[in-house]
Amino acid sequence: MEILRAIRWESLFDVELAIKAAPQLLIGLMDTIWISLLTMAIGLVLGLLTAMARMSSNPLFRYPARAYISLIRGTPLLVQIFILYFGLPVIGITLTPLLAGIIGLSLNVGAYSSETIRGSILSIPKGQWEAAASLNMTYWQTMRRVIIPQATRVALPSLANTFMSLVKDTSLLAMITVQEMFYQAKVIGAREWDYMTVFIMIALFYWVVCTLLSFAQDKLEERYGRYAS
Repeated sequence: MEILRAIRWESLFDVELAIKAAPQLLIGLMDTIWISLLTMAIGLVLGLLTAMARMSSNPLFRYPARAYISLIRGTPLLVQIFILYFGLPVIGITLTPLLAGIIGLSLNVGAYSSETIRGSILSIPKGQWEAAASLNMTYWQTMRRVIIPQATRVALPSLANTFMSLVKDTSLLAMITVQEMFYQAKVIGAREWDYMTVFIMIALFYWVVCTLLSFAQDKLEERYGRYAS
């Protein structure tokens, strides 16, 4: 109790600084959100293609897909981003911080979502494939009209969690000077000599965004659940 009394609580959170910093942090939050949406979209496309390659009987597709998944899942995301931004110039490829960040996050999402998508597709009963074949559907027609809509319902919770993790992982882009929310917080903290206030603020912003995403996830699951029943 004595320790709690000794803490100067006003030193932990400066309300005046919070009000002053809010506009700049909100600009960073907007960047965080659009980067997350873009990389999630790219990652899902990449994940679907990788899942299809992973399930292919052709080793020219299957083995590169497995190698890509193993490499991305087996190395830290920050290391991947650093290789793209700091490493590629060694071989003559120079990327802007934003482009390196988008590529790094997209590759990461693609690898993780591919296994989710693959598992969801494999969970669909074989009878669905047989029914589509009896209607003379091609493989891609079956995937588009029958399998993927059902697999989406199965994959939704895991993909939603991937997106929430992605929103938080965008903070790593501050390490290569992408001006998202965490980067803005670092700039303000250094300028005002008060990191605690701005870090508490962005923690709350991340929490609010992820809470809203959880709410949206619940609504989507309810909607797909009605269709399934």
